[in-house]
Amino acid sequence: MQLTISQIEQKAAKIREHIIRMLENAGSGHSAGPLGLADIFAALYFSILNHRPDEPDWPDRDVFFLSNGHTVPVQYAAMAESGYFEIDELMTLRDMGTRLQGHPERQALPGIESTSGPLGSGLSQAAGYAYTLQYIDKNPHRFVYVMMGDGELDEGNIWEAAMFAGKYKLSQLVGFIDRNNIQIDGSTEDVMPLEDLKAKWEAFGWHVIEIDGHNVERVIDAASEARAVTTRPTVIIAHTIPGKGVDFMEYDYRWHGMPPNSDQAKEALEKLRTLDGKITHEGAGV
Repeated sequence: MQLTISQIEQKAAKIREHIIRMLENAGSGHSAGPLGLADIFAALYFSILNHRPDEPDWPDRDVFFLSNGHTVPVQYAAMAESGYFEIDELMTLRDMGTRLQGHPERQALPGIESTSGPLGSGLSQAAGYAYTLQYIDKNPHRFVYVMMGDGELDEGNIWEAAMFAGKYKLSQLVGFIDRNNIQIDGSTEDVMPLEDLKAKWEAFGWHVIEIDGHNVERVIDAASEARAVTTRPTVIIAHTIPGKGVDFMEYDYRWHGMPPNSDQAKEALEKLRTLDGKITHEGAGV
């Protein structure tokens, strides 16, 4: 069933609530990035990806790689909401022996396409898969999507893969960059300046789209535009707010790798459910 934009936005709100609960329960993990990515992941799992949650290995599926694996709580929450596994399992995040490891593990959970942890490798994996689809399988109907963090672009492996994809004109490869301007040590532009980011990717032969990563309709439209480009790979630079929806987390790089404690989680959930007080408890259904 195709969801409306409003329904996808509601899924994003639910995903953010799951993220807070998961991280509070685990007592470790990353808050800012997953919260900032909720709108994109809702768009991916409820509109963009051609996939079957009840058949994760469906041969004709699109493939999604999470390169910045520390943001995986948002992927787990989106997968649970779309039916890959029961929502209750989200509370096992980072438990010993869980399928929901702190970084995604391909063989642990159906629907996870790659194991990621060391930053910088996801684009290479995605480019290799896209090359196979385009030149070996000769299957033009499947697409490969990959999410990268902006701080992750400090890794040289990313640019080697970008050169490879540009050389072979991998038009079935669609990259997302979470441009939230923070990494674990501070602002990306203080740690290692990235701008002019659009010009860099264009110089490597990519089609570049810049969007507001919290505008679900624009995210979906950008992915549609990317699929229509048949002569080169596409990268979507999605400008996001780290910690989106929780004012005391927003823009604060210290929340990059920190979970909320019980009091902070309670406050965060209250803000998420009421849009930071803009709606009443009755209107929020809490």
